[in-house]
Amino acid sequence: MRGQKNEIADCVRLSVEKYLQDLDGESPCPMYEMVIRNVEKPLIEVVLAHADGNQTIAADMLGINRNTLRKKMLEHKIK
Repeated sequence: MRGQKNEIADCVRLSVEKYLQDLDGESPCPMYEMVIRNVEKPLIEVVLAHADGNQTIAADMLGINRNTLRKKMLEHKIK
């Protein structure tokens, strides 16, 4: 499990570094919200698929309340 955490962190790190390099001196948009939004949606989608759409199981896997999962699904327009 520890190796996977490092792989995810490495992917985020590389993506943020590339984003900053691609700005070529321009000011970045608010990055925290951008990164969270871009990580959270695919995370929820993959976990829901793994749970065969069962929101209770997916919420448990994510470590969040089922109502929170539903709220985030609405925010990200996940069916």
